[in-house]
Amino acid sequence: MNDANDRAPVVVLVSANQEWKVVTRYYRPESTEQTPFGECFRRQVGGCEVMFVHGGWGKISAAASTQYAIDRWKPALLVNLGTCGGLAGQIERDTVLLVNETLVYDIYERMGDAEAARAFYSVKNDLSWLREPLPQPVLRARLLSADQDINPDEIGAMKARYQGVAADWETGAIVWVASANGVRCLVLRAVSDLVGEDGGEAYVGDLAVFENAAGRVLTPMLDALPQWLACALA
Repeated sequence: MNDANDRAPVVVLVSANQEWKVVTRYYRPESTEQTPFGECFRRQVGGCEVMFVHGGWGKISAAASTQYAIDRWKPALLVNLGTCGGLAGQIERDTVLLVNETLVYDIYERMGDAEAARAFYSVKNDLSWLREPLPQPVLRARLLSADQDINPDEIGAMKARYQGVAADWETGAIVWVASANGVRCLVLRAVSDLVGEDGGEAYVGDLAVFENAAGRVLTPMLDALPQWLACALA
């Protein structure tokens, strides 16, 4: 399982189930393999051997599947493609974030310094190796992560205290594990829906908003993936 023939220079991690559906519809793999976390398949992209891996949703699956992918395929580059929720008034729908910093904000330390605990799981994601010009318009930004959808009651703090423009479930864990292993990590997350203090576009009863948006925002990323790999591996 860990021999040289199993290695892949690039691993693309995809988290949410709906996001994985978009990826498999795009590439239509003839067969897939099962990992402890979901499916995976191998594909040549822009002349590069790439392993696409369904890592699963939430920080636990994201951290575990990231370490599994690094241990198994020994990638030089880890890519995370996906969606995120935007904070209304801070960012526009469909904006693609090139994540240069992550912060896990749902850490509540009651015996010590809560800010120190959050700082421990925060990462400045070095992208100095990424060659320009980039193939898509992007916003370089911090992405917040938590094991929850954006809570409208917390938006004020997310903006003022954490300087957030968008949030997701997994990126904080993925980037932290990649950083701990010394693996370059390229994260592209597009804003699929907006959340304001009065609620979210994709919340109860409106899940189709997210499902439709996932295809809309991920397809251009997959179209541009060969160019992103060229910028990252030059």
